[in-house]
Amino acid sequence: MKVLGFPLTRITLGFVLGIVLAYYLPISLVHCYFLFPTSFFVLIVLYFTSNENSKIATSFGLATYVLSILIGISTQVIHNQSYQKTNYVHNAAIFEKPNLISLVIREKLKSNSYSDRYIAAIYKIGTKKQTGRIVLNIQKESGLRKFETGTTLRIDATISKNKPAGNPHQFDYGRYLKNKQIYGQLYAKAQDIKIGSAIKRDIWYYSSKLRTRIIDNLEQNNFNRTELNVAVALIMGQQQDIAPDIIRDYQYAGAVHILSVSGLHIGFILIFATFILKPIPNTKRGSFIKLLLILTALFLFGILAGLAPSVVRSVTMFSFIAIGNHLRRSVNIYHTLMVSLLLILLFEPTFLFDVGFQLSYLALFFIIWFQPFLVTLWRPKNKIIKYSWDILTVSFAAQLGTVPLSIYYFHQFPGLFFITNLIVIPLLSIIMVMGVVVMILAALNTIPVFLSEVLESSIYCLNRIINCIASLEQFIFQEIPMHFSLMLCCYLVLITGIIWLKKPGLNKFAMVLMAVIFLQLTSIGNKWRTEREQELVVFNIKRSTVIAERNGTEISIFATDSILPTIKSIATVTNYKIGSLSHIESSKKLQNVLYFSDKKIFIVDSSGIYPSNIAPDVLLLTQSTRINLDRLFLTMKPKAVVADASSSKAIKKLWLKSCAKQKIPFHATDEKGFYAIR
Repeated sequence: MKVLGFPLTRITLGFVLGIVLAYYLPISLVHCYFLFPTSFFVLIVLYFTSNENSKIATSFGLATYVLSILIGISTQVIHNQSYQKTNYVHNAAIFEKPNLISLVIREKLKSNSYSDRYIAAIYKIGTKKQTGRIVLNIQKESGLRKFETGTTLRIDATISKNKPAGNPHQFDYGRYLKNKQIYGQLYAKAQDIKIGSAIKRDIWYYSSKLRTRIIDNLEQNNFNRTELNVAVALIMGQQQDIAPDIIRDYQYAGAVHILSVSGLHIGFILIFATFILKPIPNTKRGSFIKLLLILTALFLFGILAGLAPSVVRSVTMFSFIAIGNHLRRSVNIYHTLMVSLLLILLFEPTFLFDVGFQLSYLALFFIIWFQPFLVTLWRPKNKIIKYSWDILTVSFAAQLGTVPLSIYYFHQFPGLFFITNLIVIPLLSIIMVMGVVVMILAALNTIPVFLSEVLESSIYCLNRIINCIASLEQFIFQEIPMHFSLMLCCYLVLITGIIWLKKPGLNKFAMVLMAVIFLQLTSIGNKWRTEREQELVVFNIKRSTVIAERNGTEISIFATDSILPTIKSIATVTNYKIGSLSHIESSKKLQNVLYFSDKKIFIVDSSGIYPSNIAPDVLLLTQSTRINLDRLFLTMKPKAVVADASSSKAIKKLWLKSCAKQKIPFHATDEKGFYAIR
């Protein structure tokens, strides 16, 4: 690959490798303080001696890549807020008992059925200065209005640590928050909260106020709420208020990427700003003024969109393109891609672990690498056909580059993505231009009615088109299993295949065949390992008792009568089935005794009935059964006691005390996650 020949590419890849190593390995600041200066000193010595000896010159190149890896490690460690002594994660007391926590609202998140949710920054706990971000959950029934960004609050509550995934192969929300350097959540009611009189007026406050002002003015202009929420997502990247069924339609149609501000949107802004500024003469001074205005417009738009990872990436990249145009230089898109990646991760290395960031860079890389080849396959002379062909090739290249990663994360693939993009992108161009104009006018309190109506109608048409495509569910491929190793092999086949297609040769074809063999061996290895696995899992599902027994690729589900008819549609069971590369062979009513391997599991339900002559290895307590555990232990000597999420927390505290007296291990699924016997 020609792109790997660029020194900047190799340095950037070394830097990224360093961030990954620091993320997965226990590397401390002390290690960085020692390794980084040492490697830098070695590099300087090699630099001044490399001209005298060719072997030393080779060593200098190697030392450069080692240093780039160490810079990546240092960057990740330095930006890890958990290493800061003032971070609340080091204050164990706040996770054990209530404290008076002073914080400021930073960002509004999507609300759920029970709570309004925010990201907040802590600045004081009690009288002690502390730092760190948390997720704040405020009970909806509390009657409090929704808080604006910058609002200061004092809350008397206990911070809850992030929990690991409660069930196997489930989305790990705790890890997701950790990647965003959020190490806890706060749950509060109205009586726990005191609203401060001071408002923290920073760039996030003014950005939020501007968004609120635009939305309020559009609402006053009778802009339909459904279309307004989509418009706010398209133009400003704020998806919090979009209805779940709308988001599902965009996912099924393969167009969910347009609801997140990315390169497509920032590109429109650059083109629009360049067009508006055309009257300014292209003199040295005029060109510089244009550049400043364009960069200002891009960064202001990025701030308005909340500076999400994909937004930062796009703004940075298109800023370099604008600078290249100003300098009258041909911009090497690969250099621009690498420089933007390097700069963004240098200031915010945690972006590397953001799914949107990964998908956006992969999509962009495959567009600039593979799409030019696709264009050469057919050169239509008709402008409309050529425009459609360009859209198709861009869409295909982007989708091809992100398919393995998308399936790995989401286990589904929209089969009609090419039709969606062919129809949606021309319409989106119109919506973006009108949307930007309407949003600017809304910020200035002057919105012509006809403009807002045209924008509203355009978004309504967009939603209807997306809904029609999404309704063709036979073209939506779901529940596709994909392990990490298989994903890597898919990319190996994909990359070697494109290299061979672009410049066919025997050696390159041999590389493709080797990649296919690796893919087959990995698939066979995964299947072989799965077929030899056996496990019994007690799931962590609220108010329900569900147990899965897996023998190889066959799963038998045991559940109570109330949920047995719908057991296959429960997300927890579906995730387990996909992640374990298995299928549900049978679903049965839960009995009081289960046998797995050489272990006996006895289940006590709400009836509280149990025989006196049974000696189980595992005792499973369900449905808040009113049972005297101390008395039960006199006749029954289980090796472990498990309580699933169908029981109340109050009764589980009593069970824990009884188990502690007898020194019997106690496992509550809502605290420790699922329970497995293997």
